[in-house]
Amino acid sequence: MKILLTGATGYIGKRLLPILIKDGHSVVCCVRDVKRFNPPESIKQKIEVIQMDLLDEESLRKIPNNIDGAFYLVHSMSSSSNYQKLEQNSAVNFKNALNKTNVKQVIYLSGIVNESKLSDHLASRKVVENELANGNYSLTTFRAGIIIGSGSASFEIIRDLVEKLPIMITPKWLNTRCQPIGISDVITILSKSILNVKTYNQNFDIGGPDILTYKEMLLDFSRVRGLKRTIYTVPVMTPKLSSYWLYFVTSTSYKLASALVDSMKIEVICRDNNINSILDIIPKKYEEAIANAFKKIESNDIISSWKDAYSSSGNQGNISDHIQVPTFGCYIDKRERTFKNKQKCIEKIWSIGGQNGWYSGDWLWKLRGLLDKLAGGVGLRRGRTNRNSLQAGDALDFWRVLYANKDEFRLLLFAEMKLPGEAWLEFKIINDKLIQTATFRPLGLLGRMYWYAVFPFHGYIFKGMLRKLTIYDA
Repeated sequence: MKILLTGATGYIGKRLLPILIKDGHSVVCCVRDVKRFNPPESIKQKIEVIQMDLLDEESLRKIPNNIDGAFYLVHSMSSSSNYQKLEQNSAVNFKNALNKTNVKQVIYLSGIVNESKLSDHLASRKVVENELANGNYSLTTFRAGIIIGSGSASFEIIRDLVEKLPIMITPKWLNTRCQPIGISDVITILSKSILNVKTYNQNFDIGGPDILTYKEMLLDFSRVRGLKRTIYTVPVMTPKLSSYWLYFVTSTSYKLASALVDSMKIEVICRDNNINSILDIIPKKYEEAIANAFKKIESNDIISSWKDAYSSSGNQGNISDHIQVPTFGCYIDKRERTFKNKQKCIEKIWSIGGQNGWYSGDWLWKLRGLLDKLAGGVGLRRGRTNRNSLQAGDALDFWRVLYANKDEFRLLLFAEMKLPGEAWLEFKIINDKLIQTATFRPLGLLGRMYWYAVFPFHGYIFKGMLRKLTIYDA
């Protein structure tokens, strides 16, 4: 069957794609920027890729007429203060486009909405569901609460809190109950439901077997990790203060923290578990889902992470918007050095950032990250998804990978920290030399002042980094 997959570069889409191929489907991947879509080599010949934007009706004409089923796996929760309107418009455009095709079923992954008073986030998801339900096809909606898996926003927030804070003073919403579900079970439900007539024109709540408060989830997480944690809840922490608390302690963005705090005040518990019987599955317990996530982390096998989404930085542009590094009106710090071992040099370049550090002046990188976070930027909170591999579109601390090609010996990064201008960092190997180039395009007088203020540190940081990259210490 021919399946349309929106959100193919997203957290769920990246994990669902290989399963659909394994099940024998032909998949049309819809992406907003083809340059940041890097499917596994083993499936590249089995998929079709189209570049489109759900807010651009003209681009939706690229959708083939002969699709049988479709997945709607997109949302804008942390990308804009006006995300509700954006989500509704995207759903309307998608519905109208699919009405012109032969599609039989659309599957939408939403959030549990079984209370009369909903958060803005969940209310927006319900509006999207209502819009999609008006199409000339059968709609199947799966409503999930907290999704637990390596790289998921919920998992990373819980992990940050538990691993960083032995004692927590927390807001009262930690006593709210929810029903978490493991990412592997979500993928199983989605893949088993496509073109399954038993699921047509229905909505299902999906969750694991455990109903827990957020406080219990944190304590259970600490138990799995062998950590002793003490949690106190207080009634005086406002939603805004709670959002700042999550923003500074965890790896989440402030917009996402605000949306999550708004949602966490509402119970998200499944009405029933009918879908488990229909699909003949037994969802994993919460602690098992955590253990499975850490197996992926320890084996460096994280398929997708929410941190790689553009919404993690608030940047809504495409990679192609920045991939051409300018020269006119720019300040350039270019350094080059011969290396002893080309392969080792490449390995160190592709391992830069995250837990591996930046090889020189790490304390200055950390200070810059802290200052950026205090200014409302991304800081160094995102790290890197995989320890030794980089792909276009990946987040790398406060950088975004624009281009990564080992065969061409070139890595290009674009700065996503708060700056009075734009910045690029490039590593390129030509013959027996590594060329390291930092480019800054200032914005007005403030940008020029910024460049000269940080320039004295460049000699220490960039010179030391170049030396470490070209000299391999066994």
